Amino acid sequence: MTRRAAEIRLDALLRTACDVIVERGLANTRTADVAQAAGVSQALVFYHFATKDRLLAQAFAYAVEQDLARLDAVMCSSAPPLTKLRRIVRLYTPAGRATSWAMWIDGWAESLRTPELEKVSRRLDLRWREDLATVIADGVRDGTFKCADPAGAAWRISAVVDGLAVQLAVHERVISRRQFAEWVRLLTARELGLDPAQLD
Repeated sequence: MTRRAAEIRLDALLRTACDVIVERGLANTRTADVAQAAGVSQALVFYHFATKDRLLAQAFAYAVEQDLARLDAVMCSSAPPLTKLRRIVRLYTPAGRATSWAMWIDGWAESLRTPELEKVSRRLDLRWREDLATVIADGVRDGTFKCADPAGAAWRISAVVDGLAVQLAVHERVISRRQFAEWVRLLTARELGLDPAQLD
């Protein structure tokens, strides 16, 4: 198998693993399930990943990297801090079936028991906070935001978004998407000395 063919096969396996994980959950996904769904042997799955824990951690990272690629596009843009902030909050909000959020929630829970997954989860999770803190600090520097502690504000905003997103993704009809967006706007505005309307 050529290197390119191996990379394509690995990518296809990771995509398939993500689909299986969303359907079955991280704890209930077996390498045999992924092999069957991908139409390959279990030996090939182990060839690429060596252990089930490595497969789950890499599939989780693969799914989350799709979100982080969108985050990178925001961070690399020349947009002003307020526009970047709006875009980041929009990216962070669960949408549709919230497949990405289902993966995050499952990843956090399984990280309590799986050290390899915890390392990946922590690294990827911290990226959101660091980038949000960078945007806030940039906005403070140019006078758009008033905030004495950009890193702390990023953590507080993220914590509220995480908590509300779990409710929105897991408990149907406990809160509406409109309430979610309104509360996140209100908190973010308070943290950064803005009028909530500026975040519409």
